[in-house]
Amino acid sequence: MSEATDRLALPLLAAGQSQKEVTHNEALVQVDMLLHPVVVTAGQVVPPEAPRLGQGWIVGRAARDGWQGQDDALAIWTAGGWRFCPAFEGLSVWSLAGNRVMRFTAGRWSDAFDVGAVRIGGKQVVGAQQPAIPLPTGGTAPDIQARTALAAILSALQAHGLIAA
Repeated sequence: MSEATDRLALPLLAAGQSQKEVTHNEALVQVDMLLHPVVVTAGQVVPPEAPRLGQGWIVGRAARDGWQGQDDALAIWTAGGWRFCPAFEGLSVWSLAGNRVMRFTAGRWSDAFDVGAVRIGGKQVVGAQQPAIPLPTGGTAPDIQARTALAAILSALQAHGLIAA
């Protein structure tokens, strides 16, 4: 029989095991770490001096001191000290720094919503920012309404970041 769950490596109770509460409590601590994880920040390489219980960090590369050998892991401060969960493909956490979702994919942490394009129903609706479009010029007096409408459209596209200003 396996000693841990397949995906999150939570410890399993064994038949006839004494002190089952130790194993059960360890599993609960790990569930607490991984169920909707929140971190203070990502990429820090040394542990903070005065963490609060339950606070977490994404350990940076080339970590030192108490985090040495835990690069990219999720580090949580508990009553028993630092607990670590190695990053795995698809692990997502909320980062308080920048109020954003971070995701571990292709061997690294990145902003979960830093995408090259947005697709709805398989059709690209937003892609990379396009170059600036010059405001209309020239023409005659009746062009004023058309220019006003075009300027409003360009302003909205710029405000949304779809084209450069």
